[in-house]
Amino acid sequence: MKNIIIGEAVPDFSAKMTGDKAIKLSDFRGKNVVLYFYPKNNTPGCTLEAQDFRDNYEQFEATNTLVLGVSRDNLKSHDNFKCKQNLPFDLISDNDETLCQLFDVLKLKNMYGKQVIGIERSTFLINADGILVQEWRKVKTDGHCLNVLEQILK
Repeated sequence: MKNIIIGEAVPDFSAKMTGDKAIKLSDFRGKNVVLYFYPKNNTPGCTLEAQDFRDNYEQFEATNTLVLGVSRDNLKSHDNFKCKQNLPFDLISDNDETLCQLFDVLKLKNMYGKQVIGIERSTFLINADGILVQEWRKVKTDGHCLNVLEQILK
């Protein structure tokens, strides 16, 4: 499967997410979809990012936008993280790395002096027609959520 680029349709993918749900991207036609990829549940940056999307979730809903978080954590970890952080949106478990590869977010990182493959914090905005309209890579959590909202409101 080739990587997607801005201006192209995102292939219809299916995934498992919190609440023991299975979804397909096509289920959300007619809505904008924000997919934000993050390295790991319960880590400081990932928790702040999730809280920021949580705290601004009503604004996303008001713009006909669905927010979905994606990491390689398993569903049990996602369910616990969602509950602990009181997240109003679902988290996708991509432990087979299908979505990570499609969106090209797996990168070589240095972790405690060792090189590992990990998720580069990234966000993608898919419009109501299923077209990728914006991407943010190497995301810094501070102010990122509001940047995404600003783009949706344009």
